[in-house]
Amino acid sequence: MIEVSQLTKRYVGHTAVDRISFTVDKGEIVGFLGPNGAGKSTTIRMLTCFLTPSSGRASVDGFDVEKDSVKVRQRIGYMPENVPLYTDMRVKEYLRFRAALKGMETKKLTSGVDEAVETCSLKEVQNKMISTLSKGYRQRVGLADALVTKPDLLILDEPTNGLDPGQIRQFRELIKDLGKRHTIFLSTHILPEVEMTCNRVIIINRGKIKASDTPRNLIRRREEGDLTVEVNGNQGKVLAALKKLPGVTSVKEEKSEKGWNRYLIDSNGKADLGEKIFDLAVERSWKIREMSRHDATLEDAFVDLVRKEEES
Repeated sequence: MIEVSQLTKRYVGHTAVDRISFTVDKGEIVGFLGPNGAGKSTTIRMLTCFLTPSSGRASVDGFDVEKDSVKVRQRIGYMPENVPLYTDMRVKEYLRFRAALKGMETKKLTSGVDEAVETCSLKEVQNKMISTLSKGYRQRVGLADALVTKPDLLILDEPTNGLDPGQIRQFRELIKDLGKRHTIFLSTHILPEVEMTCNRVIIINRGKIKASDTPRNLIRRREEGDLTVEVNGNQGKVLAALKKLPGVTSVKEEKSEKGWNRYLIDSNGKADLGEKIFDLAVERSWKIREMSRHDATLEDAFVDLVRKEEES
């Protein structure tokens, strides 16, 4: 559905996107992640024909974003980060206007608008002025706008921006449902949503693609695993002994309280540290009040990738 090859966007004194290549297959839900200024929005604007690439190429459903921009736009439903709604129009009136503006045939327009209203749960507000709607409903109107012409591909840029946790959960379920009928390319900062929603993740940083894999595989790639241990023993000796354990990459002391010291231990993931620490405690007559493992998340994998890039 999307093919990107050596895509580049340069500005005076700055390269925002630097020769990136990736594909998105039909039917996938792909998360596009990166820190602020990484090149996400610039890439999306090139894919949606709002920006012209400096070099390289990109195509949607086989149509080039430069040579066949009209055909590309006909196949994309785009929801920008800040949805530019006409707040002095009613919801259904606005969607009819947008559908007509996109060239939707008159005989299909009514059914297209009704379906978008139903899909985005806008029926109870369809006759209300957009200016009176909550942030959550406005986001739904923006998504309905992207859906109204029944495009093959949805490109969503920070679709849950500004929503509360309940609204984010509803939006997540909606995106999952839409993924059964559309290819979705989703840019967001909310990594748990990506982990629960997307089939694959593409990570960009400093204008370059750093990873492209399933959320599970990216988590498995993470080299370090965290273990929290609270020990009653000589602080210096405990710290030194923990650092010497095979597989330990670092030990950080978090807090002290009445002889109890808590340590956050990073490992290479190749050793069973829990068993080794327990044996060490028995040998040294330490008391252990807590031992808990922190299961890695997509957020951990993302932070590690970005941090290593910044340190290199």
